[in-house]
Amino acid sequence: MLRLTEIKLPIDHPAAALRAAVSARLAVDERELLGFSIVRRGVDARKPATIYWIYTLDVEVKDEAAVLRRLDMPHVAPAPDMSYHYLARAPQALLHRPVVIGTGPCGLFAGLLLAQMGFRPIILERGKPARERTKDTFGLWRQGILDPESNVQFGEGGAGTFSDGKLHSQIKDPRYLGRKVLTELVKAGAPEEILYVSKPHIGTFRLVGVVEKLRAGIVALGGEVRFHSRVEDLLIENGQVQGVQLAGGAVIAARQVLLAVGHSARDTFQMLYRRGVYLEAKPFSVGFRIEHPQSLIDRCRFGAHAGNPQLGAADYKLVHHCANGRSVYSFCMCPGGTVVAAASEPGGVVTNGMSQYSRNERNANSGIVVGVTPADYPGHPLAGIAFQRCWEERAFQLGGADYRAPAQRVGDFLAGVPSQGLGSVTPSYTPGVRPTDLSGCLPDYAIAAIREALPMFDRQIKGFAMPDAVLTGVETRTSSPVRIQRGEDFQSLGLRGLYPAGEGAGYAGGILSAAVDGIKAAEAMALQAE
Repeated sequence: MLRLTEIKLPIDHPAAALRAAVSARLAVDERELLGFSIVRRGVDARKPATIYWIYTLDVEVKDEAAVLRRLDMPHVAPAPDMSYHYLARAPQALLHRPVVIGTGPCGLFAGLLLAQMGFRPIILERGKPARERTKDTFGLWRQGILDPESNVQFGEGGAGTFSDGKLHSQIKDPRYLGRKVLTELVKAGAPEEILYVSKPHIGTFRLVGVVEKLRAGIVALGGEVRFHSRVEDLLIENGQVQGVQLAGGAVIAARQVLLAVGHSARDTFQMLYRRGVYLEAKPFSVGFRIEHPQSLIDRCRFGAHAGNPQLGAADYKLVHHCANGRSVYSFCMCPGGTVVAAASEPGGVVTNGMSQYSRNERNANSGIVVGVTPADYPGHPLAGIAFQRCWEERAFQLGGADYRAPAQRVGDFLAGVPSQGLGSVTPSYTPGVRPTDLSGCLPDYAIAAIREALPMFDRQIKGFAMPDAVLTGVETRTSSPVRIQRGEDFQSLGLRGLYPAGEGAGYAGGILSAAVDGIKAAEAMALQAE
């Protein structure tokens, strides 16, 4: 098999053109091609007047050796092996079943891999199954009723279930573990195109069904998934984990515990700190959600091709380095999506973005966020949590103390005046917004940085700083505010048997990277199992 990269064709090319391009690249007659498959397809929209597909392909030819001998050109090489190879198998007399805490992407894929290796893991989830959790989430969105144990942050599937379902990452992945994740997702019902499109996504409603099938696969292999099972304490003896204690007092004995709790498990972080687990404050970002008409983003990115069903809804990625030393960037951009209520604690407002697979809602939204570091919240490993909570509570009060979110027109925000109403862009956040002055929702340096960045972003996407675009506050859960330090063996420093992993532990940022980290942590557990 040969790997061909940088095959460039117009977006409206006929199907036969791809085969002809392969033949031309390899300098062989088309009859010598035995077949090919698409590994990656991205879009080159740098010049909106001429948009191209960029393909990476795996190709089978009659005489591969001969082709390689006569070719002296870039972008052609033997195809790598992207299949997954298990590093261990459970011993026949397994003494201790591993425990996984959390059913976000990290916990689910750690549990799946452990089950596939024969370890029959016990997976604990504080929240509810995905379908029940969806009803509770709608309770906040539609009625302003928050369930602290079942919401956008807590429950089967993790925070990524109520997002765009983005499945791309910039992590280094020499073993193609990301391919393992995507392959398992397709087996569980995700669209097959996620295996090759450059920015794959699934969308919220599809993710619910996929997560349920992943769980069913774990159970079929002998694993257990227990809901309503919040871990309240670790059992530790002589520096070795001995098990976990659940809320209510039940104890589960275990000498290996994989911690995949997500970035919002604040009570768990507090318990770990109390137990002496080595953790430290880490950087994250805070800001607002911004909404524009999706049609504006499409025109700026695709020009005359805007609305082409092959291209779908356009996205963007923006960054600006400010005069005050801060960086402002777009985060979790959701084409054709909605801004959602993502609070997990009473008395706080948190926003996030979500898209369905179709991405056909009226507005585009993304986080416009500012980087913050432990220098902004010094003195304690958990100080970042207090920092987040402070701004979430302020947003709650500015929104009317009923889970409405504070919002402001971009024109008013740039002018430094409160919004008295809204304009042509209708905000999508439910249970609703309250026009106000957002300058009280974030530190002064963050407000100044965003005010400087928005006109700069307008130079790249004309209309980005349109007066009627809407800012909704606040976005605080961009990543974990703590890092739980671990060694090369994936075990917590100073505590054998605890495996911190995924986004909550500070080792991932998004669905794919969290799932990959879960696989790596599960492999480490398997190699060290007793």
